[in-house]
Amino acid sequence: MAVETAAYSDQTDIQRDITEMVRQFVDEQIIPNAEHYDHEDSFPEPIVEQMKELGLFGVTIPEEYGGMGLDLTTYAMIVEELSRGWISISGVVNTHFIGSYLLIKFGTEEQKDHFLPKMATGEIRAAFSLSEPEVGSDVQGIKATAKQAEDGAWELNGQKMWVTNGLGSGVVFVLMKTDPKADPPYKGMTCFITEKQPWAETNEGDFAGLNVPPKIKKMGYKGVESTELVYDGYRCPPERVLGGEEDGVGQGFIQMMDALEVGRVNVAARGVGIGQRALELALRYSQERKTFGKPIAAHQAIQFKLADMATKVEAARLLTRKAARMKDAGERSDLEAGMAKLLASESGKECVEECFRIHGGYGYSKEYEIERLYRDAPLLLIGEGTSEIQRMVIGKKLLQRHKI
Repeated sequence: MAVETAAYSDQTDIQRDITEMVRQFVDEQIIPNAEHYDHEDSFPEPIVEQMKELGLFGVTIPEEYGGMGLDLTTYAMIVEELSRGWISISGVVNTHFIGSYLLIKFGTEEQKDHFLPKMATGEIRAAFSLSEPEVGSDVQGIKATAKQAEDGAWELNGQKMWVTNGLGSGVVFVLMKTDPKADPPYKGMTCFITEKQPWAETNEGDFAGLNVPPKIKKMGYKGVESTELVYDGYRCPPERVLGGEEDGVGQGFIQMMDALEVGRVNVAARGVGIGQRALELALRYSQERKTFGKPIAAHQAIQFKLADMATKVEAARLLTRKAARMKDAGERSDLEAGMAKLLASESGKECVEECFRIHGGYGYSKEYEIERLYRDAPLLLIGEGTSEIQRMVIGKKLLQRHKI
């Protein structure tokens, strides 16, 4: 008796259609142009405009605000495809996505109505800011402050660091210390929605007191700007406390840590994407390059590298999607998101290095794409928490879940 079987797929029809569309966009528009923008370290405006037309800035924003209303899992699939082309492009939407997540989950109705429709179209892009020049992993050690003036407005002062989209964004979700005496310190932190003029190094008028120093020069991750932000007497209206003054003051740390769970899924997807591209380049080059009278892919040493690369990419992809699906199901996924980020970022870097080795001397040449990937991949070991921090999170959560 014959049994009907269908081809296995871990994607819905909608997810498959969207990822195929994004993959075609990546192959036709991003990969052929990434080298130019990377070399010039210039913002890829034409590519970003096409991303707006495709609706990629509103993927997870509810339909009533003009977005697609899709889940984190679908978004992670899109990020994987974009990162396969160039991780800087995924960086353009990463902090924007985190900002929209914060608004959707914690924002007041007025805040959602004001920002989300413009964010869904990409009319304004969002940035997300925790780190400071002397504070990275220890978020509770931030020094930037916000004090409420007699007229009710909050005055923000302090310096923020490593802000992706820091110059081109129109709104920054920033964590400030509002109660220096709070014990524990995280209870004295608040998230503010700070508006600014896109691409203005010195803001004026309603946005005076927010300045953007020249962008940070980086080894890789070029094209998308990483900046400092200097708040110097910036006045933030009370209605721009995330969640409103009554519910939002003192809740900033909890809100930001929730957002980091989805941020870590995002970075994991980027690791999968860059690992996938490294695997593709290695498979192609190893079949084209010949030594000792045969393609190097015929040598067992190369086959072992390819086998390890493919296995790592697939494992990272599965763990990333599990973390995303748990979050979509309303479950706490801090452990799984930490695991996904750790595995995918480390695996992505390892796959890129193996691809580099397979290319030999040509891997060191800018004529080959792997040279750019080799400079881009280390970012993923640091962003949204270092590998060491991920291990601390994973270990702590494991002990909490299995306490005897």
